[in-house]
Amino acid sequence: MRDHTYSQPADTGHLPRHTAFERPLTREELVAWHRRARTRSRALFQIPVEDAWYDRPIPLRNPIVFYEGHLPAFAVNTLVKLARNERGIDPRLESLFEQGIDPEDETAVRDPAETWPAREEVQAYARAADAMIERALLELGDEPVQIEAAANIIEHEFMHQETLLYMFHNMPYERKRRPAASSPTPAAAGRDRGAPKVVRIPRGRATLGGDPSHFGWDNEFPQHVVHVDAFEIDCFNVSNGDYLEFMDATGAASPHFWVRDEGKWFWRGMFEPVALPLDWPVYATHEEAEAYARWRGRRLPSEAEYHRAAFGTPSGEERRFPWGDERPDPTRGNFDFASWDPRPAGSWPAGASAWGVHDLVGNGWEWTSTIFDGFRGFQPMATYRRYSANFFDGQHYVIKGASPATARELIRGSFRNWFRPNYPYVYATFRCAR
Repeated sequence: MRDHTYSQPADTGHLPRHTAFERPLTREELVAWHRRARTRSRALFQIPVEDAWYDRPIPLRNPIVFYEGHLPAFAVNTLVKLARNERGIDPRLESLFEQGIDPEDETAVRDPAETWPAREEVQAYARAADAMIERALLELGDEPVQIEAAANIIEHEFMHQETLLYMFHNMPYERKRRPAASSPTPAAAGRDRGAPKVVRIPRGRATLGGDPSHFGWDNEFPQHVVHVDAFEIDCFNVSNGDYLEFMDATGAASPHFWVRDEGKWFWRGMFEPVALPLDWPVYATHEEAEAYARWRGRRLPSEAEYHRAAFGTPSGEERRFPWGDERPDPTRGNFDFASWDPRPAGSWPAGASAWGVHDLVGNGWEWTSTIFDGFRGFQPMATYRRYSANFFDGQHYVIKGASPATARELIRGSFRNWFRPNYPYVYATFRCAR
């Protein structure tokens, strides 16, 4: 077990530190944080129509029923049974809903035709689990494994909310409904056309990995410094318009989020198709991003170059976020479910880095050229040992930043996401470097 995940304050009424908060959390604040996560999840599960609950919108993922059970079952399995060594609620459901990661092929996915529990049974289990988790959080001990588990289950829920949205994005429009509380996102201004398109960043350092006094996933540790050679990087993400030029010039296929109808291109919006917005960032696979970069005579930036562009400064100091040390808010980027879809690149100048690079956090994750692996000294976390290590296979690439569906609690420089290079569903864009 990693022993540097948290600093343990003398007052055991205060538990973990987290980048989303300025101070350690109390047990009551952990309960409120858990409720925030559960409330959003319940709202998201209202998007599919009633008879779509057993649909499997993405072939390499389980049907929607699985995820409504997986979130509460994971919390019980992790915090109650593993960290606190107590009995759960229903061993059958906690086994059925245990594993929620993408398998390598469709044969590993439980088919919707198999017997799944009725939705009423799953929701009753979730209510019982929520009550059990709240009691466990209020009674939380100060052992590192319990503290790690508490933050683990809440961040796990936030991550799966994004998973749910790109599953729902792939559903036919007649199989989902727009939440009543949602409203159209105001039009964004887009980038200043007179702004530089490329910036040269001098040689310097980049600190990778998380603050050891705060919660982080195992692949975020240990923190270390990397020296980065000088490089050039695009100030803005590659747009749909840029990618359309590439397609016209090379005959390349269209990205997954594009749909052609009667000779015209449309964006596959969450709730309706949109005439292709040429100034939105293109969502593409790693393979498509690499092909575009080669066509431009460039390449994708490495994870260390992303960090240097996002958090470095001309003075040599490093920032907590691209814009500074202030916590994320709606003026800094398109994240925390502010929009169902991206918006024009460069619409949040207050979120630009010290070098003038825009949208490094929000509006779409950023593909890098770095193959996902553990940092030197990596140790699996006690409460989710297979979280990262199962993917150190040379077949996944690191993505950084955030998308419109990334919770603000997950926005920190050390957070690492990863996907296979041909995975088309994730909200991921890119920019070029050289």
